[in-house]
Amino acid sequence: MNVLIVDDEDLARLRLRALLQALPEFDVNVVGEAGDAAQALAQLNTYAVDAVLLDIRMPGLTPHEGLHLAARLRAMAQPPAVIFVSAHAEHALKAFELEAVDYLTKPVRSERLRNALQRVQQRLQPLSTMQAVLQDAPALVVSDRGRVLRLPLPEVLVLKAGQKYVTLRTPGHEYVLDESLSELEQRLAALGGNHLRIHRNALVARHAIRELALREAAEPGEEGGDGWAVRVAPLDEWLSVSRRQLAAVRAALEGGA
Repeated sequence: MNVLIVDDEDLARLRLRALLQALPEFDVNVVGEAGDAAQALAQLNTYAVDAVLLDIRMPGLTPHEGLHLAARLRAMAQPPAVIFVSAHAEHALKAFELEAVDYLTKPVRSERLRNALQRVQQRLQPLSTMQAVLQDAPALVVSDRGRVLRLPLPEVLVLKAGQKYVTLRTPGHEYVLDESLSELEQRLAALGGNHLRIHRNALVARHAIRELALREAAEPGEEGGDGWAVRVAPLDEWLSVSRRQLAAVRAALEGGA
């Protein structure tokens, strides 16, 4: 577990480093220390960091520079876990609004730090597992507005044809492709993809289908309304199922296809 210590007090940083060394079960590697937000950002640009032990009151543009830095970390593509370490308890609510893993008050006790690191470890384990799966998985190479992208098959959730293009959805992004849905379906099949045609204009990853239901439209033109539809996770969206594909979708949900 790579950890960055951010505190403007030398003694505070020294104590945290000693506490971390006294918890060998977490195999902590302190990649660096910083006395303010600027130094911390420089360290984060240099090292891969899993967790930041972050003080709240530090030199900077705001009285509570640690909270400001945590908000910036939260916006990163792969944000590190944040454990706030402060002598002041009144900022705990704001800290958890920033999705902090824990809020430790000084002087930090070893047991409280152990509990916080356990939470970080629990967060890292599913991420490491997913990264390993995606690295080993076959990938669909596509062109999106001039960019060539390599998308691991487990991330390819939905492909839906429009009048002039196909929209591809992953858990976090939407891409616009020039290829036809039929061409993409053939390429996915050749790669071993497990995608199911639910409509003449839509393919869905079988593992992403969570529910098949007969729905009524909540609003005019709502997708998946006035007929059979599937709920796609993790997008939590409903997509229409044609009568022709209904039996195949039902079989897929029951594990028979």
